[in-house]
Amino acid sequence: MNTEALKKWAEELLNFHMPLWEELPELELYMDQVITLVDRYLSPLIEPDKHHLLSSAMVNNYVKHKLVPPPEKKRYNKNHLAYLIAITLLKQVLTIPDIKEVIVLQLKMEKPKNAYNNFCQKQEEAVHHIAELVLAKDKDLPKEPVRDPRYLAMESAISSFANKMLVEKIIELKKGEDND
Repeated sequence: MNTEALKKWAEELLNFHMPLWEELPELELYMDQVITLVDRYLSPLIEPDKHHLLSSAMVNNYVKHKLVPPPEKKRYNKNHLAYLIAITLLKQVLTIPDIKEVIVLQLKMEKPKNAYNNFCQKQEEAVHHIAELVLAKDKDLPKEPVRDPRYLAMESAISSFANKMLVEKIIELKKGEDND
């Protein structure tokens, strides 16, 4: 395994920044501009050659399924961008119906701007934590010269499953409350 390439990737992740609400464009954008911008924002996290980040068909489906508000005169604003950035990341681990439930839950607790900024902050923290694991910079890690990436792969997969399981349980319980 090329540990130097892994370390280089981790160093790049330490510099990753999620665009906060205030950093999203004020101007309304057309579909192709939205897709380009979301690609630019998220390509450090999701390699576009491996996964199709966002397409016009995806955006149209999200609008059709009411995950994203419809555009105004074929133009998208920062609210749309925030939804699309969050959905693009969340769909890497959750189903579209689960993403919709998570977004609804979050928006019941806070306004879109705060929900999006909190999402960005937590996502950034998670990405930086992963980079620190690879670089063995986490203060809670045993002081080993180099952590074997093969162990990190399994630990990360286990953690991903456990977190996904938690999200699904919260959604299930919330649906049960709503039906009562």
